[in-house]
Amino acid sequence: MEIIGKVKKILDIQKFNSGFKKREIVITTEEPYPQNILIEFVQDKVDLLNNIKLKDKIKIFINIRGREWTNNEGIVKYFNSVQGWKIEVCEKDISEISSSPSPLSSDDFDDLPF
Repeated sequence: MEIIGKVKKILDIQKFNSGFKKREIVITTEEPYPQNILIEFVQDKVDLLNNIKLKDKIKIFINIRGREWTNNEGIVKYFNSVQGWKIEVCEKDISEISSSPSPLSSDDFDDLPF
């Protein structure tokens, strides 16, 4: 499965004593009723978020995970999580692109033959 949206928030890496690590991102979908979706990246996949910036439009390939948990009173509960495993950048944030220096200058066009 995949989901497309703009990056709203990128959270810090969480490391646990067991050696497990995860990093979460929130993206906002672009549809008539936009949704803020929390997606987690675990273990070696946390590095996929290193080059992602706020407001980038991205496509995240996801898996939906489910768990069963029984509390101390014996009541069974179910939890779902959305895990990302691949990211494609669809569109960089325009403000980041426009602030970078242009590779061409007016001097580049001074050598016209007439």
